[in-house]
Amino acid sequence: MKIAILGAGAWGTALAISLCLRHQVTLWTKFTDHLAELTSLRENKSFLPDFPLPESLSLTADLDSALDGVDLALIVVPVAALRETMRSIVAIGKPVPVVWGCKGFESKVAKLPHQIVGEEYAGIAPYGVLSGPSFAQEVAQGLPTALTLASHDEAFAQSVSAKLHSNLLRIYSSTDVVGVEIGGAVKNVITIAAGISDGMGFGHNARAALITRGLLEMMRLGIKLGGGKETFMGLSGVGDLILTCTGDLSRNRRVGLMLAKGQSLAEILEKLGHVAEGVHAAEEVQRLSQTLDIEMPIIQAVCRILNEEISAREAVEQLLAREPTSENF
Repeated sequence: MKIAILGAGAWGTALAISLCLRHQVTLWTKFTDHLAELTSLRENKSFLPDFPLPESLSLTADLDSALDGVDLALIVVPVAALRETMRSIVAIGKPVPVVWGCKGFESKVAKLPHQIVGEEYAGIAPYGVLSGPSFAQEVAQGLPTALTLASHDEAFAQSVSAKLHSNLLRIYSSTDVVGVEIGGAVKNVITIAAGISDGMGFGHNARAALITRGLLEMMRLGIKLGGGKETFMGLSGVGDLILTCTGDLSRNRRVGLMLAKGQSLAEILEKLGHVAEGVHAAEEVQRLSQTLDIEMPIIQAVCRILNEEISAREAVEQLLAREPTSENF
């Protein structure tokens, strides 16, 4: 396949390194100074250092040329830039099948990526979402990874997943776009809570409880929005949740660890230097839970910490003080 990867952050670069072993890949960055870095160093020092870019990987800051004759556009920009990117693709007038790899919600309106793409791209070409438990560094290293590609168009999901699938980057198809996207978005917020718990030294038992109860909150919201229960038991649900809550490569987990040490959110985000989608998703998840009248106490606690209404310790104490209830869904 001829593939354009739009977005040269850590994840976009890792996918480019992996996919160009079997496909003709162009990596697009919006910024000319970033392109100069990528071209001169053959390394993405800003977002994924220490991983050489293969000589077969093409680089550009020209979206028109990036999309020229491609079979697939893989969009790996933050959710905040997804709508702008889709509008740019439409303006160029080169209809191409699209798959996005961003996780989260559009700010202030709590729209999932497929809703954004649907509003900008419906009827133009097939589209879907790629998600699952995946750290960029491990994909770039060529370590085994499994992902889910979901589309309302089942034939498209099956066809593209089969073409992208390899022994080391295993792609499974699904038609549950909502479930896959909710899993990818909500797990980032739960991961902040898990990081706080670990940062306060509460141990493995507490982390396991947070993961389990967090999965329940994810399912409550996802099923209410039309997602399938079985999706949350799969790669893009519990799989992604476990990875990010336990893996030290997770940016959202690092946010929680630093919050536990009493650092301000502004300080934390400056130190990270990367997007931590859980910070942006928390408010939107809480907005949806209130609109739909869904109980999500862990999400609520994370939001209060991020908004500096209470300290991390106070939030944990309040969660622990909740009245016991049935574990049933």
